Amino acid sequence: MILRSLALTLLLAAAGAATAQVRDEPTAVSPVTVMPPTPSPKVVATYPAQGETIAPGVLIVKVAFDQKMNPRAWNYGAAPDSEQPECVKTPRLLNDQKTFVLLCRVLSNRTYKVALNAQPAGGFANLGDNPAETHVLTFQVVRGELVTTVAGALKAAGLKSEDQPIEKAPEPAVRPAP
Repeated sequence: MILRSLALTLLLAAAGAATAQVRDEPTAVSPVTVMPPTPSPKVVATYPAQGETIAPGVLIVKVAFDQKMNPRAWNYGAAPDSEQPECVKTPRLLNDQKTFVLLCRVLSNRTYKVALNAQPAGGFANLGDNPAETHVLTFQVVRGELVTTVAGALKAAGLKSEDQPIEKAPEPAVRPAP
C-alpha cells in the first residue's frame, strides 16, 4: 500500500513537472487540413471516348473526373495483354482541377487499352487522397490523315491552346549586370 501511494505521488509530481514545462515553453504546431470523407472519384469523360476510332499520330488523352483531383497523384499503363500508346511520363492537371491531359503518339491499325489506377499503390486521387476507381480506356486507331501537331491534337480532343499537355518550365531569373 505504501509503495502504491509513493508511486502515485511520484507520478503526480512528474505530471505536474511536465505540465509546468509545457506551460513555460511554447509548442509550435503546423497547420493541418482535415478533408471530409468523400466517395471515390469516377471518370466522367475521356478523349478518345470509350471504343472510339481515331486517326494516327499525335494524341492528347483527356480524362475528366467528377471531383477536384490531386495534381501529383496518378498512374496509368497498358491494360493486361494490350498495347499502350507512347506517352510522356507525367500527365498535366488542367485549371478546372478535374481534367488530366497526357501527350501521346499512336500508330495505325492498333487497339490500345490504357489502364488508369491499375497498380495497387498511388494513382489518380482526389484532394482528400481518396483514390479513383480503376478504369480501362479502349480505343482503336485506323489508317487516316496523320495528326502531326499538338495544335491538331488539341483540336481533336476539344481543348484550347492553354490546355497544353506539357507545362513550360519557368523562365530563368535575369540577373542585373554588375
